[in-house]
Amino acid sequence: MSQRGDLRPNRIAVLSVHTSPLAQPGTGDAGGMNVYVLQTAVELARRGTEVEIFTRATSSNDEPVVEAAPGVLVRNVVAGPFEGLDKFDLPTQLCPFAAEVLRTEARNLPGHYDLIHSHYWLSGQVGWLARDRWRVPMVHTAHTLAAVKNAFLAEGDCPEPAVREIGEKQIVAEADRLVANTGEEARQLVELYGADPDHIDVVLPGADLTRYHPGDKLAARAEFGLRADERIVAFIGRIQPLKAPDVLVRAAAQLLEQEAAQPVPPARPLRVVIVGGPSGSGLERPNALIELAAALGISDRVTFLPPQPAHRLVQVYRAADLVAVPSYNESFGLVAIEAQASGTPVLAADVGGLGTAVRDGISGLLVPGHRTDDWADALGSMLADPVRLELMGAAAVEHAANFSWAHTADGLLDSYSAALSQARGNRVRTGNLHTDSNQARSQSLWRRRTGAVRR
Repeated sequence: MSQRGDLRPNRIAVLSVHTSPLAQPGTGDAGGMNVYVLQTAVELARRGTEVEIFTRATSSNDEPVVEAAPGVLVRNVVAGPFEGLDKFDLPTQLCPFAAEVLRTEARNLPGHYDLIHSHYWLSGQVGWLARDRWRVPMVHTAHTLAAVKNAFLAEGDCPEPAVREIGEKQIVAEADRLVANTGEEARQLVELYGADPDHIDVVLPGADLTRYHPGDKLAARAEFGLRADERIVAFIGRIQPLKAPDVLVRAAAQLLEQEAAQPVPPARPLRVVIVGGPSGSGLERPNALIELAAALGISDRVTFLPPQPAHRLVQVYRAADLVAVPSYNESFGLVAIEAQASGTPVLAADVGGLGTAVRDGISGLLVPGHRTDDWADALGSMLADPVRLELMGAAAVEHAANFSWAHTADGLLDSYSAALSQARGNRVRTGNLHTDSNQARSQSLWRRRTGAVRR
């Protein structure tokens, strides 16, 4: 444990059961949480806190231990079959996953981990057990909440099961600290889950501002074979009802119909670019969005691209005139920040954390609800005024500058410090204060001890 005035952990166990921080965001269960877990781990390691991330192995080719960055290990835990399981199946595998987490700690000296940070409710169930076994504090980030998702379901989408909401309530009651992405999420934790407001820390997520920044729009379009004279609206995310890409496609079809009826149609044609793969309940009809575009008669106006690695994703943001985030619920909305950091305004649903991620009327527009008429009107008004779009793009960069992973890591360390201080106070009161036996070791010794494979 750090001997500075505030308590900082030397090493933490991060739990991300259902999705790996090394997975490609945009398909399967991989999304913003993957980015969050990896980027915050890298920033924490830069500040001297070693991070070991436990996640479920999904391939027999996964190395048991991977060094994702200096000071950051990813441990691929074998729990159940490598493939064929989704989030709804994973509660059956929490026991073997938890057993391997406990065995890993048991192979080291007592006090190997100073703190546990669990992400999503499945991880919280494992973290709760490990917290009691290791006698260290647990910090939990929900990322999404079942009660909120069920209150804002897309038409035809499947509600979250009762077991999840019960599990979330248990974790909220047991966690030493809760990290909320926004003030809105903190309010939901209190009102819907009975969380203690004094145990909640609001820590805004961020973006990699060294990667996501404005660039050459024409070059970005050329990279994907997109025309220079088109008005381009991009959707980036998993193809599932929750993310509502169909709202954008319907709005675009209506706008195109309205423009075709005008005496002089716009000189620049409209194109919708969809970047992502089917996920969740979207897997039941993986071609539903393609079929919708065909049914609406706009297949020639919609381009589908697979999920993109970060170095190409930034080019998608740059290529677009605006990025649409029509989700039915977002605890924050990393896509909105990444797009704005790249100089592109955002058109988003006024739900969840998107009201924090987007400055309405300044760096983009927020649309109340998901009515096609409202989205078509908002889309048309933004695209009709290139000067306004340019001003919004400049404001978007300025707004996004307030969100960085460095700021997020600072906030997490403050939350960890509060959890550790609380735990130390409890041990003093019970006469059980112990001396930490694991001071920070050099990176070379750390790699040899863990047998990590450098990524």
